[in-house]
Amino acid sequence: MNKKTVILFLLLVFSLSIVAAQTANSPALSPIINNFSARNFTNQPVTRTELDLIVQAGLRAPSAGNRQPWLITVVQNLALGRRILPEMGEGNVLIIVSAQGDGVTNGAVMLDCGLAAQSMFLAAQAMGLGARQFTNAALINRSNNLKTELGIPANHSVIIVTRIGHLPPGTDAVSSASPRANPDTRVNYR
Repeated sequence: MNKKTVILFLLLVFSLSIVAAQTANSPALSPIINNFSARNFTNQPVTRTELDLIVQAGLRAPSAGNRQPWLITVVQNLALGRRILPEMGEGNVLIIVSAQGDGVTNGAVMLDCGLAAQSMFLAAQAMGLGARQFTNAALINRSNNLKTELGIPANHSVIIVTRIGHLPPGTDAVSSASPRANPDTRVNYR
């Protein structure tokens, strides 16, 4: 190889390494790679602007056949929120994702609702807020009065509830989250 080819090759390798580093640290990937389920929240209120952006992320989630089967219910009322999640704190918000069906046999709809909820979870974290998801929505599904109070149609099932709030200073993924499973036990490369 001549000197010019070697220099071009080294420039190519250097450029590719910069692109790889930028991709791993990109603002879009950071909330995905560094997400955690917050356990502690402050009483600082989630603003309407923050909520609107978070809900917009849910509404823009992908869905099978672009059906967008979800109904998103935002609960800001503390007394109502505590009937769903007793540990809900002042200033926190619950976002409920429901859809038509029984929540058991409507698998594709449930997956779509999960994508919407995950989009909102990641949007909240990208904005510096904390989020925690709860998939046991039996309390809401068993109570037609509560569903009516929430504006959820009787023929809908709640799929997932996400609690969102501001984080106490110093909260991070390492000190706040449960340990993650070893990737070797969860991923197959063939």
